[in-house]
Amino acid sequence: MRRIPSGSVRFFYGPMDCGKSTLALQIHDNQVRQGRRGVLLTRFDRSGPARISSRIGLSSPALEVTDDLDLTAVLDAAAATGAVDYVVVDEAQFLTPAQVDQLALAADEREIEVFAFGIATDFRSRLFPGSARLFEIADRIAPVQVEVLCWCGRPGRFNARLLGGRITREGPTIVIADTGDPVAPGPDPDGGAPAYRVLCRRHYRAGRLGPQEPDAQEPDTDGPDADGPDTNGPDTDGPDRAGAGHGG
Repeated sequence: MRRIPSGSVRFFYGPMDCGKSTLALQIHDNQVRQGRRGVLLTRFDRSGPARISSRIGLSSPALEVTDDLDLTAVLDAAAATGAVDYVVVDEAQFLTPAQVDQLALAADEREIEVFAFGIATDFRSRLFPGSARLFEIADRIAPVQVEVLCWCGRPGRFNARLLGGRITREGPTIVIADTGDPVAPGPDPDGGAPAYRVLCRRHYRAGRLGPQEPDAQEPDTDGPDADGPDTNGPDTDGPDRAGAGHGG
């Protein structure tokens, strides 16, 4: 009987705070328990470089990815000391499209299972390049099932960036900060250190962070209107099928 190749690329996406890093570490633990050997990758983790960490206290050492890191060379080096069965990538939105293609090559040519976790869209509700490429080529795409709620109780899918306790629509795509209460005004010229808040589409568009706040001017959101495709039902594309700073 002809053997079916086992390598695949799976992309699990969702807004900040939905448990992506926790799920990544759970999958890693399950793989290790079965005697499998893997490589863990991350970028801009909340706890600092070279580690995947979750808000519930789980963590594991990982290789810090940079824009110029060749993931094919990383896997070549890892394979020199033993077979590599899987790769877990947290904060996959920060990968370059070329690095995503390198992971797909590893799945196809080396039969490595690739598990990627990330946010789909940035604080402007535009797809990250790494996430966009994963949506294009992953074998399986699935939203993380832990639902994050906006302050109003609706599902939160938009990662709003805050400066001085107010939503901002301008600035560089990547600014590393965590979620939490709006920050108090600080010494920087924008009025405070950056933070993020997960909001529903209605209140992301209105710029409202709570029930007592007036609506701000709505942004132009002609691009993706949520953190990735609206796949609240079954996974798409076969058997299984967002940015902000970081989240897990």
